[in-house]
Amino acid sequence: MFRRRFLDRPVEAARRLTVGHVTLEIVAGSVVGHRYPENFDVLHVDPELPIAAVADGMGAGEGSRVAGRTAMDTLTERLHESWPTVGPRELRAATAAAQTRVRQAGAGLAELTGCTITALVAEPDGEQAWIVQLGDSRAYRLHGGLLELLTVDHTMAWLGVLHGWWPATSPEAARARYQLLRYVGHPDRPDPDLLAVPLRPGDTWLLCTDGVSDQLDYHRLRDLLADRDPARAARALLAATLAAGGDDNATAVLVRSTRRSPPRADGAPPPPPRRRRTSAAPPSLPDSDREHR
Repeated sequence: MFRRRFLDRPVEAARRLTVGHVTLEIVAGSVVGHRYPENFDVLHVDPELPIAAVADGMGAGEGSRVAGRTAMDTLTERLHESWPTVGPRELRAATAAAQTRVRQAGAGLAELTGCTITALVAEPDGEQAWIVQLGDSRAYRLHGGLLELLTVDHTMAWLGVLHGWWPATSPEAARARYQLLRYVGHPDRPDPDLLAVPLRPGDTWLLCTDGVSDQLDYHRLRDLLADRDPARAARALLAATLAAGGDDNATAVLVRSTRRSPPRADGAPPPPPRRRRTSAAPPSLPDSDREHR
């Protein structure tokens, strides 16, 4: 067993951001787990705009690290540049830019450079949000007592179970679980899945890497997300992945929507999210086609 490095990202107090008629409470955290000596997951909770995302590097080396960081930096940079316009065109363009930069960065590395990415981006009026996904990092929504999986895993295992090629618990499915069909850095630059979803007060969203979804079943996730305190829920969720074995890096972002806070005493409405441009280009990355960690 390796000596534990301090690469966990502790869950901090919720960040609150008002968009339209809702206020979003966002918390996030990540744990290394017990299997890997480093954390190859990346998370992002934007300090200015209603953007949250998780990424999971493929493999356990430099290509994994570079891919996740490059993809996340590029995606968020492009979303800042296009703000306040949020829609399919802007989301596809941001993902395409991430694909290009990850491929460029990977050209100088002798290993696979690729990652998953799943993001939630709210529109400025707060009426709806977009989920952007490539890979097998997931997005869930807890609406009332119903926990819904909103994304599909872009893996050979998911495809095989869907088409009846093998049972979900078979050795074939277990092997195919690590064969990603779409990811950031893929040589064919596949398009992401885009899903428009309503932002309803009371809903809780979970973005997570497979270190969470592979270790915690439906009922456990539902029960943990039902906690009224999102920060406490996120801490309990990550602790549960360690108790379940800690077989992978585990990263989670919780987004809870509530009704907009009343106006300030001076009568002025809460300020809208600001637009910010970033000038620094994220580092570049490799290519190839290897199994997902």
